[in-house]
Amino acid sequence: MAATAMLGAGTITAMADQNPFLQPYTAQYEIPPFEEIKTSDFIPAIKAGIAEQEANLENILRNRAMPDFDNTILPLENLSPILDRVAGVFYHYDSCMKTPEFAEMADEAIPLLNDASNKVNLNPQLFDRIKSVYDMRDKMGLTPVQKRLVEKYYRQFAEQGAALSPEKKEQLVKINDELSKLFIQFNKNLLKATNEFFVTVYDKADLAGLPANVVEQAAVEARKRGLDGLWVFTLHAPSRLPVLESADSRGLREAIYKGYISLASFGDNSNYPVIEKIVKLRAEKAKLMGFDNFAQMQTAKVMAKTPEAAEQLLMQVFEPAVNRAKEEVADMQAYVDAQGGGFKIAPWDYYYYAGKVKAQKFGLSDAEIQPYFSLDAVKKGLFHCAEKLYGIKLVEMPDAPRYMDEVTVYDVQDAKTGEHISVFMTDYFPRETKVQGAWMEQMQSAGLYGDGKMKRPIVYNVCNFSRPAGDVPALLTIDEVQTMFHEFGHALQGMLARSEYRSLAGTNVDRDAVELPSQLNEHWATAPEVLRYYAKHYKTGAPISEEMIQKLQDAAKFNQGFMTTELAGAALLDLAWGATDGEGIDVPGFEAAYAEKIGMPEEITFRYRSPYFKHIFGDDGYASGYYTYLWAQVLEADAWELFEKKGIFDKKTAESYKKNILESGDDKDATELFKNFRGHMPDAKALLRLRGFE
Repeated sequence: MAATAMLGAGTITAMADQNPFLQPYTAQYEIPPFEEIKTSDFIPAIKAGIAEQEANLENILRNRAMPDFDNTILPLENLSPILDRVAGVFYHYDSCMKTPEFAEMADEAIPLLNDASNKVNLNPQLFDRIKSVYDMRDKMGLTPVQKRLVEKYYRQFAEQGAALSPEKKEQLVKINDELSKLFIQFNKNLLKATNEFFVTVYDKADLAGLPANVVEQAAVEARKRGLDGLWVFTLHAPSRLPVLESADSRGLREAIYKGYISLASFGDNSNYPVIEKIVKLRAEKAKLMGFDNFAQMQTAKVMAKTPEAAEQLLMQVFEPAVNRAKEEVADMQAYVDAQGGGFKIAPWDYYYYAGKVKAQKFGLSDAEIQPYFSLDAVKKGLFHCAEKLYGIKLVEMPDAPRYMDEVTVYDVQDAKTGEHISVFMTDYFPRETKVQGAWMEQMQSAGLYGDGKMKRPIVYNVCNFSRPAGDVPALLTIDEVQTMFHEFGHALQGMLARSEYRSLAGTNVDRDAVELPSQLNEHWATAPEVLRYYAKHYKTGAPISEEMIQKLQDAAKFNQGFMTTELAGAALLDLAWGATDGEGIDVPGFEAAYAEKIGMPEEITFRYRSPYFKHIFGDDGYASGYYTYLWAQVLEADAWELFEKKGIFDKKTAESYKKNILESGDDKDATELFKNFRGHMPDAKALLRLRGFE
């Protein structure tokens, strides 16, 4: 290989003997050899991968033949197998295994990776070749999918600045480098702030209302900190949310709530100055790329096309959601007054009194239903739905490599033939080296590789659920059950991908459409037919009662005002950040002014305040694109209406959905694929019907 010559054959051979990234993986299905990987392996492997990438890029550029699909586009799909291997693990560890040693190494690695990416994306000779293929794409006899891949490469290179002048490219590289460092700092501050904050409870009476497993976990946390006999609550979701939902102590709820909404907002961990710099640099970048602002630049490349179109959709949902939220607050206030509370509902009261009103209206409480949702039971339901709908089964691989003992690895197979479809990994519990939240990613994409072989994907789900405590297993709230189904919906699109080319496979779709499979999959979590199958009491094994199932159905639209308001509010805030030029920005002042402008109820805050809005300031992934959750909810609501009409396990509907959405990836335009499945263009009113706003 050309890359070996650049480093010296002896050097590469010696490195490969010691570095697992520098040789093909030998485990079944090419699962990375996690047990062999050391932090010290990453930098040498990244450098070797960059050398390999540079050599292979040079081979493309030196080719004197007329640029075509085979000599220009196809090689870009597999520019560096080494870099593919190391990056797949590196970015996963950066979110899940971020020890101090890894974080120090990452500070060196990320600029190297960014520089390597810039050398490809901003290479003028390469862009000329891509443009040549793009200009001749209708005369080359390409298949429709090959033509789409050409168009995608051309669009992405143009969007990343390949067509800019050398002077502007230099400016863009500088901006991107600065942004990359700021993203690292934002995430560091957030992780550190999250881990540093805790509330200690000294009086057992203040624990009233909390589930026994949550109290036990708080005692375990206290013992870890040398506070035997006390209880410690943190801002990690399995600790924070039960307090807000169940703690009778208003003071404890307030302490946790205020700790959360002030995350990374002061001292050495403050993200305010980081955000100010990010917003300003993004505005400069947009101007450089020929756009009025960053939001305009980001929406131009997806289904929405303009920030105005995205905002219009959000306001269609936000305004009726606020009206519903006001009704919800009135119900809570009436409850407080009837109990002689003598106070006005505050944000830290919302979850708690929503639960009280829910119990009053529907006779349903989280404490009553949670024992039916052990993690293992929910997983059983999850896999059952996947088999009934898509004909796959997940077989545990106990001897497969894993990066943590608590990670579970599965061989995803065709239920009838046993054919291997994907590797799937789960990592469900919080730890100090792992950021908050839940997500899906992949270490290996489906598609054609450089050796001419089609490979199947390696996909994983990461969540932060409550750990087992004592003899009590991990018990999930309804929200966590839906989160588990949500992330598995993403995983399905990655695992079932049938696109020939990696850049079009799986979740490599328009950001507006990527949340359709995840959000749609949530519906099966609480469908009566599915609940009867998997919701069993962890102690007795008794199935959930028909009465309780009915209560869950009756309560399905409860609190939708709150949930939709905080989500749509955050999405609108994100677009507002993308529309500003960043000059003279005061972050908390900007937020407060925008909340007032859109009429955000004082009892509800944005789902994520800016200092911990990782989706939009931890990287560029959802920046000026958080609205896509609601955009995709329109698709989801419309799609679910079809399943409800035909039957939630209707084979014909499931097969059409699998073929047009889960398997097709970006082989065709997202709107066209949805229309092929649904039979019409997306109906925005379906979302209002689903939320009960009509």
